[in-house]
Amino acid sequence: MGNEGLREITVDLHVHTCLSPCATLDMTPRKIVARAVEMKLNMIAVTDHNSAENAGAIMRAADASPLTVVPGLEVTSAEEAHVLALFGELAQAMAFQELIYDRLQPGENNEDLFGLQVIANEQDEVEGMNPRLLIGATSIGIDELVSAIHAHGGLAIASHIDREMFSLVGSLGFIPPGLPLDGVEISRRLSLVEGRQRFPEYAHYPFVASSDAHDLNQLGVNPTTIRAEEAAFDELGRALRSEDGRTLLGDGALN
Repeated sequence: MGNEGLREITVDLHVHTCLSPCATLDMTPRKIVARAVEMKLNMIAVTDHNSAENAGAIMRAADASPLTVVPGLEVTSAEEAHVLALFGELAQAMAFQELIYDRLQPGENNEDLFGLQVIANEQDEVEGMNPRLLIGATSIGIDELVSAIHAHGGLAIASHIDREMFSLVGSLGFIPPGLPLDGVEISRRLSLVEGRQRFPEYAHYPFVASSDAHDLNQLGVNPTTIRAEEAAFDELGRALRSEDGRTLLGDGALN
């Protein structure tokens, strides 16, 4: 098809919920969906630390809304670098979660030190608490992690490469040459233009901007706009690859 069937779609690919111990308790499924719609987002990705247990609730909470919800996780590699793992289906995210749980640093969450890890349903009711140390690292090295994301049908995006803490650039000093990432993310502290200027050596990757929202006021700040047919996971992948007229806008596309 030609470009006449494509439109601009606004996405925020890095959103935490009350399951992440560093997020506020206001980050519940219904409140997240309402805020995303208020911010005129077409798509969000749910990316809690090392878990996808709240993704399904947010997908169900969005059923009657115009919002598309992509299930995912923000995984901490053995190098203590964060990587977004995004999936087209909840079953894929949950299967990948089992791998992460198997390789997660042992121990239990200290609620007084790190915060609560709330599992919620689509009505914003508490279903339970996740006892795992979700804030910890996995034993999965970055090469294996990216391969595993792809093996489960997902997209791998390096989180907030402009941050000193918990990023590939901050942890290793560089992105390993040839690492088959589907994109790199710039935090809400920079625009995509500023990100490109700061990291010209990574021009071969598509750049996205995300909120990394841990509270409702952050959600939708510094989003990415794509040109695609619809707000769907497959269309997002095609936009990242600049296929068939799909592309990232605002200086995010492949150079």
